[in-house]
Amino acid sequence: MNAPVSPPSADSLRAALAGLLDGLPPTQAAKAVERLIANYRGTTPTDAPVLRDRSDVAAYAAYRMPATFEAVRGALGALCAAMPDWEPRTHTDVGGGTGAASWAVAEAWEEAPPRTTVLDWAEPALALGRELAAGTLDAEWRTARIGGGLRLADTDLVTVSYVLKELTEADRAALVAEAARAARTVVIVEPGTPDGYERIIAARTLLVDAGFTVAAPCPHSGACPIEPGTDWCHFSARVSRSSLHRKVKGGSLPYEDEKYSYVAATREPAAPTVSRITRRPQIRKGLVLLELCGPEGLGRENVTKRHGPLYKQARDAEWGDSWPPDDEG
Repeated sequence: MNAPVSPPSADSLRAALAGLLDGLPPTQAAKAVERLIANYRGTTPTDAPVLRDRSDVAAYAAYRMPATFEAVRGALGALCAAMPDWEPRTHTDVGGGTGAASWAVAEAWEEAPPRTTVLDWAEPALALGRELAAGTLDAEWRTARIGGGLRLADTDLVTVSYVLKELTEADRAALVAEAARAARTVVIVEPGTPDGYERIIAARTLLVDAGFTVAAPCPHSGACPIEPGTDWCHFSARVSRSSLHRKVKGGSLPYEDEKYSYVAATREPAAPTVSRITRRPQIRKGLVLLELCGPEGLGRENVTKRHGPLYKQARDAEWGDSWPPDDEG
């Protein structure tokens, strides 16, 4: 395994990407990105690796790694809030590709990062991930076919990020069941789209049926209160764009917002939030409108200046945060 010598973070990931991808021909990257976007926005499972060669992998790393890192990091932040005393010693990143989720895990537990095994069926992705992680992640990179036949070694934590869409429905269910068998805690992240949310809900149901408690984002392990087809639960992560990132994606803004859905479930003791903010807070003069999901279902709370210190905390609250704050000041 690589012996880590520098702390993992979004900044160190961007620096590694810039160093490794310096000199990548923009036209080659743009064509690869176009094909990758078509694959990821499609509705037919590929049942095969999306990343075929190093040019694909390099384009994917520039196009997707920063956003995947921030989405997984957001899910892990909520998990850590529900389980502040739990620290995984071992971690398996299923379908981890170039390792964005592994970077997020290492940063979430930066004082004692777990030993990570990254599994993916695309050897070019593993090779580039290994290069990026050299000197930063304590990780082993292994080729494995991701699907219903996958068998996992017992581990504390399994992450499955942006993988389920690439699988058939049967393989998704088998993979989640295997993760539940092998791990104490499972974190699954998918795009924050209606179909991504549907995959998360299906995985959540399987995990609860396997005896897991939902640690985040939900305040309970019961049925989701959202009526199918009316809405979907998702969150947003702000992603800083490097100059390389802007070049590959053809954008001009220094940031983008990554929408994602997720579930974090565990067999360990956990204290889920009382309720969670499910939309961006609406700030009015002397008033903050919060849309919440709690044990009783979906609801709204109006926080005014009459609430004193809680009003300031509401103004500072963000989409995806727990509510009320642990410390109401």
